[in-house]
Amino acid sequence: MRTQVPLHGIRRVIEGTHENPGEVLGPHRIEQDGREALAVRAYLPGSQQVWLVDKEHRAVRPMRKIHPAGFYEGLCPLGSTEPNSQYLLRVANERGEVTEMQDPYAVAPLMTDFDRYLFGEGRNWNIYRRLGAHCRTVNGEVGVNFAVWAPNAQSIQVVGDFNFWDGRQHAMRKQIPSGIWELFVPAAKVGQKYKFRIRALDGQTIDKSDPFGFYAELPPRTASVITELGNFTWSDDQWMERRAAEDPLRKPISVYELHLGSWKRDSRGIHGWMNYREIAHQVVEYCRQTGFTHIELMPVSEHPFTGSWGYQTVGYFSITSRYGTPEDFKYLVNYCHQNGIGVLIDWVPAHFPKDGHGLRRFDGSALYEHEDPRQGEHPDWGTMIFNYGRNEVRNFLIANALFWLDEYHIDGLRVDAVASMLYLDYSRKHGEWVPNVHGGRENLDAIHLLREFNAQAHAQYPGVLTIAEESTAWPGVSRPVESGGLGFSLKWNMGWMNDTLRYMRHDPIHRKYHHDEITFSLIYAFTENFALPLSHDEVVHGKGALVAQMAGDLWQKFANLRLLYSYMWTHPGKKLLFMGSEIAQWHEWNHDAEIQWDLLKWDNHAGMQRLLGDLNRLLVQEPSLYQVDFSAEGFEWVDCLNREDSTLSFIRYAEDKSNWLLVCCNFTPVVRDYRVGVPANAFYREIFNSDSSYYGGSNVGNFPGVQAETIPQHGRQQSINLRLPPLATMVFRPER
Repeated sequence: MRTQVPLHGIRRVIEGTHENPGEVLGPHRIEQDGREALAVRAYLPGSQQVWLVDKEHRAVRPMRKIHPAGFYEGLCPLGSTEPNSQYLLRVANERGEVTEMQDPYAVAPLMTDFDRYLFGEGRNWNIYRRLGAHCRTVNGEVGVNFAVWAPNAQSIQVVGDFNFWDGRQHAMRKQIPSGIWELFVPAAKVGQKYKFRIRALDGQTIDKSDPFGFYAELPPRTASVITELGNFTWSDDQWMERRAAEDPLRKPISVYELHLGSWKRDSRGIHGWMNYREIAHQVVEYCRQTGFTHIELMPVSEHPFTGSWGYQTVGYFSITSRYGTPEDFKYLVNYCHQNGIGVLIDWVPAHFPKDGHGLRRFDGSALYEHEDPRQGEHPDWGTMIFNYGRNEVRNFLIANALFWLDEYHIDGLRVDAVASMLYLDYSRKHGEWVPNVHGGRENLDAIHLLREFNAQAHAQYPGVLTIAEESTAWPGVSRPVESGGLGFSLKWNMGWMNDTLRYMRHDPIHRKYHHDEITFSLIYAFTENFALPLSHDEVVHGKGALVAQMAGDLWQKFANLRLLYSYMWTHPGKKLLFMGSEIAQWHEWNHDAEIQWDLLKWDNHAGMQRLLGDLNRLLVQEPSLYQVDFSAEGFEWVDCLNREDSTLSFIRYAEDKSNWLLVCCNFTPVVRDYRVGVPANAFYREIFNSDSSYYGGSNVGNFPGVQAETIPQHGRQQSINLRLPPLATMVFRPER
């Protein structure tokens, strides 16, 4: 038998340095004795003997070992079928055990030329269905197709449980010029662990987790796990259809932000963590009790360090294994939807950690990040910054966002640290950053990414929310892309949060000198679609719990916190509150301990929880509190100038201007007689009072309400005379 075996190719395959071992291995058409035949070559280290099993002619032919390392060659006659379907490899290992297998190098790539072209253009939004590990049936044999983008690698082997972490027989094939490596491994199965063993151009070998892996080992272990995502049966059709048909910005939104590992804990679980399914039932019951419309989960993608709270992500496509499997997490989302609760997650495209098994220098080069540390390293967090100007990196991030919306039915993404993405000089001194092509500080590539992300998310998944944590005055964050904006649905109002908390920390006797801090937000309240956040950031790093930040003695701290929440819930904008704040937890948040649920045995803490429940129900029941959150048409000051008494009064309107509510706030611990002008001669029923004894207040109020009088006040012909409770908010509905 004479064949043209490329000896240098054999050597490179055995050494593991061949970037496309398929040029040597697998089936190759040759001419033998004037007839066309099929030469099959295989590299199977650790084998005693290998045979070709001719499926068409039912013949078994021994293969010739042409290198002692385990390199074989054999001939198979060509029949009427395709060469890659004509044979199997029968392998006897060193222990004499015999198995039959599909030849990995006889299987055509899963990715098409069009897939690779779109990925190179940065527009293959479903690339996660091609890259990574995907179960595949080839000629009746089930295996796993592995694919990874690593254009600068010298060679790559896929290693795992299926080959005892010896990748010599599973060297991947490189598709040039895309830089994508691919291989079908017939021995691989769901549940097995794997990594990519990458030989960089400098000859160093590194084992990397799969950037597109759907699941991973429980940290601190770092291998990816072969997973099928299509096994879960969804039953949230009504929710999904309603979500697509409705405008979420005209709906009530009250978000309960939580960290799954510390909301509630179970000593029976690993590190005290509960499973996603357990959490599902308990969090739904709790949201139904407290009235929150959505939950927002701190990052649930896989992250190596629990103390990063998920904001230093390694497995962007992998649900964290801390709390269960992908099916478990789908159960959580599905159960929330069945009970009318939306699910938002935090998404972190701003940076990624330097862990060796992750994205950093993935193929031995700066692939996902910039080579220049002035562009590629974040000075505050010790992390790497994505190279948004690279098409494939931008595609990776946008496809990841769409993946969560598609595969997990997520209702929205809160994008973390947007400000750090928008500015090239973010947290950098002079000389530590590189200007854009126009000499400016704006990160044009990141702007392109954010606009493309928002455009695709809203086009492909109508009704989802995209929310920016953006702390600067960047214009048009929540304005449409076609109008020059970034395209987000909502922007966190960090200015409102900072000003309001600063005001609430002042002793009430001094608040008249800081009146502008509580009113300033209404000057710009309608320049963006704002959400009002009191997030986890406000109860960490030595800031203390919210109740501890309030001014005054114990009674005043609780009254101030009730006042803060009531003012927040009646202020224009969607709402977000971090877990534990709704019960006035005293401790600063600790990710290794659960909320101080035992505090609920005290009336003032239980009263705070009841207050939040009633505020959420008021929000859902009163269109004037949610329908016109982003336009001055929905808000009108009655009195914002009474700094001496530290009082405020305003009106909130629904789309139907005949539907409105009057809100009055007293930011001092003094009961005040307060005459306030009103638009109509009516009976004003008191429908909410944060000073109610039901919430732990002093029960000062105007129950059941007050009749308007023809006494001019605040530029109006009618007015009502109220008793304003101390440190409280009251809401009145006119009844004509």
